[in-house]
Amino acid sequence: MSEIILYSWGTTTLGDVLVAVSDRGIVAIDFGTGHAAAERALRERFAATEVLEAGKELADTLDRVIQAIEHPGIDPQLPLDLRGTPCQVTVWSMLRAIPPGETTNYGALALQLGTRDARDVTAAIASNPIAVLVPCHRVIRKDGSLSGYRWGQRRKRELLLREQRACFQSNSADMPLLRTATAAMRHGSPI
Repeated sequence: MSEIILYSWGTTTLGDVLVAVSDRGIVAIDFGTGHAAAERALRERFAATEVLEAGKELADTLDRVIQAIEHPGIDPQLPLDLRGTPCQVTVWSMLRAIPPGETTNYGALALQLGTRDARDVTAAIASNPIAVLVPCHRVIRKDGSLSGYRWGQRRKRELLLREQRACFQSNSADMPLLRTATAAMRHGSPI
């Protein structure tokens, strides 16, 4: 029996979002710029599987993903089905360990990985198929400026600001603001 990937679309304040799941967990969260292109890319990525649009089967999962996007700090308690090379999965797991409201840089992740060369980290982050729940938006440049984001820098900036506000509200006086990225975002530093 062939594997089945189900997907569904939802709407967030950051745009439409595609959520795709296997029987093991989420395989993709994609802020698609167009439904047809995102669905085509999903089918290409899972060419050996049956990719079907879900009916109501994904309603709860989709709602929980949307809540995680709209309200940072909420753990949707959803399993992920991370599919990639061993290096990619390791980097994606490292990203999941970065708490909301905090950032790191490519070099720091490379050192955690045991290398000084950040290219493997950069490549793994660029290929991350699961937006927000594998929080590659929390990785910035060493100088504190925003780096690229697969789903657009406007979304990256907004996700970081939402996390900052959520952390600040939960720990009002004690919570430091996002480290160096905050100043760059507020002052519109060139990226």
